[in-house]
Amino acid sequence: MPMKFTVVILGAPEGSLSSRSALEFCHALLEQNHQIERLFFYADGVHNASSLIAPPQDEADLPASWSQLINEYKLDAVVCIAAALKRGILDHNEQTRYEKNAANLGACFSLSGLGQLIAASSVSDRTITFGS
Repeated sequence: MPMKFTVVILGAPEGSLSSRSALEFCHALLEQNHQIERLFFYADGVHNASSLIAPPQDEADLPASWSQLINEYKLDAVVCIAAALKRGILDHNEQTRYEKNAANLGACFSLSGLGQLIAASSVSDRTITFGS
C-alpha cells in the first residue's frame, strides 16, 4: 500500500552524504509509487536550493538533480526561510526586502517557515530526516 512521506534535508550538497542519500531515497519512494507530501530543506540543506552552485564537471550537481526531481514529479519543495536568509539564499522578494544584489533561490523552491514542515508531517505517514 502506498504511503505518504515528508522528507527533511539537513545536509549541504557538498561535504555531506545526506543530500545525495535523501535524493536517492526520494527516487526510490517515487519508483515504488509512494507519495512525497513535501520536501523540506533546513539548516545547511538550504544550499541545495541555490541556483548559483556550479560544481566541477566531474562532480554531481545535486542542486540541479533536486530541481529535476522536483519538476519531473511536481513536488512541493519548501526551504526554511530563517535558515535560508542566514545562509544567503534569497528569492526575489527577500532580495528586494534586504536590498541585496541578487536572488539565488531555484525556481522550483519556495521559502516558508517551519509551520510547513509541521503541516506536512501531520498528514504524512512518515517524516524522514537526512543529516544532523
